[in-house]
Amino acid sequence: MTVDLSPVSLVLVFSMLLVPLAIMAYLQLDTLRQTLIAVARMGVQLILVGLYLKYIFQLNNPLVSLLWVLVMLVVANFSVLNKAGFRRRFFFWRLLVGIAGATLLASGWFIFVVIRPEPIYDARYMVPIVGMILGNCLQSNVISLERFYSAIRKNENEFLTYLMLGATLQEAVRPYLREALRAVIAPIIATMATMGIVTLPGMMTGQILGGSLPMVAIKYQTGITISIFVAMVSAAFLNILLSLPVAFDEYQRLKTEIFEE
Repeated sequence: MTVDLSPVSLVLVFSMLLVPLAIMAYLQLDTLRQTLIAVARMGVQLILVGLYLKYIFQLNNPLVSLLWVLVMLVVANFSVLNKAGFRRRFFFWRLLVGIAGATLLASGWFIFVVIRPEPIYDARYMVPIVGMILGNCLQSNVISLERFYSAIRKNENEFLTYLMLGATLQEAVRPYLREALRAVIAPIIATMATMGIVTLPGMMTGQILGGSLPMVAIKYQTGITISIFVAMVSAAFLNILLSLPVAFDEYQRLKTEIFEE
């Protein structure tokens, strides 16, 4: 049985924020206000999601669960575009296809083929697993898209030289695609290499605190980690490829209007 946190306990949790907030205030960092807003949003959003998930799990209706997954995908897509600094009218639908395809492929395989819960659409598995995978895909997409297009802008002369020497667009962007995917892959490889020794992952810790046997928690953590890795790499790769047709003009030059300046 997991120990519940009382209101006093939650106040003590939030009191830990005084340390980083004091550091930010001392150094006069402009992240102080952003941190306070982010923490407030996190608290409100988690409370609302907790209330909503309670009813989703009680209903256990596949249509309701799929609707919630769709909401998560759309919100994640907006977040990727905003954080990466791209205009929505160019990339929204293409990136939604990429992030949804990679997330649903990885989570669908893990839930419906590997776990096979009863019933197969059990919301207790579908919603949290899709959420964990999607959350990691969100960050990987921001990194890959920002790194890819920043590299092309920074090395514009080099990129144009590739094209003048006869390279196709796909051939000319390949060095920058490699750089973007390395930036996505390197952190999760480092995490996997130290998992269980340096870090105890969130899903595994949560299951153990919830009363699951350690070996059961380890199996689930292995599955979700591999699923996250597959989704992150696939989403980053797909979204860059899907964005190419709208990011370059008929002369293969990068459109400056795709960026939020």
